[in-house]
Amino acid sequence: MALLEIDDIRVFYDKIEALKGISLAVEERQIVTLVGANGAGKSTTLRAISGLLHPRHGAIRYNGQELAGMGAHTIAAMGLVQVPEGRRIFGRLTVSENLEMGAFTRNNRREIAEDKERMMTLFPRLRERLKQVAGTLSGGEQQMVATARAMMARPRTVLMDEPSMGLAPMMVEQVFETIKTINSQGVTVLLVEQNALMALTIADYGYVLESGKIVLSGPGADLLDDERVRRAYLG
Repeated sequence: MALLEIDDIRVFYDKIEALKGISLAVEERQIVTLVGANGAGKSTTLRAISGLLHPRHGAIRYNGQELAGMGAHTIAAMGLVQVPEGRRIFGRLTVSENLEMGAFTRNNRREIAEDKERMMTLFPRLRERLKQVAGTLSGGEQQMVATARAMMARPRTVLMDEPSMGLAPMMVEQVFETIKTINSQGVTVLLVEQNALMALTIADYGYVLESGKIVLSGPGADLLDDERVRRAYLG
């Protein structure tokens, strides 16, 4: 049994069917990526998993438990945490306060402080910015805050939605190195990313979405070599 299983889900925005019966699986400690053009259904998939949208059909199971009807806060408390598209940090709070918000389901102050220190090791630049209002940071620094905030929940699985969007090339490379580091520490990653080359390079497995349907799937290296993928997404 996979850690995360999606079975034939259909998701609608009013009368518009955004996901048309997709199924996928994420094994524990894997990096799995969803690639596809804008509007393919990638972010909608993550929102359905995290409880922000509710499928009209199909099932989503996490660690063997059906997620249907659960609120996003309940799902997050189960160790399934999302880093949203566009960062969505608390812009008026300091970096330190943003990190503490990530630990809202936890009570052990000593462990929270230890994890905060661990985030400073993972993102050394944030140590210099702890007292700075988060909304004044650069885009790359805000992405660090968003990722560190998610990690403060001690997740078993992280859903990452377009983490490289709008970032300079050097920062994009750093983002993907961070994803690999997080995964090496035992965290499962489901990654939505328009940069198909970078995503498939680090992914154990990948799915290609088009118009709400999965049209291809396979190991990341195999998809990189697939002529259809190269023609459509790699240029």
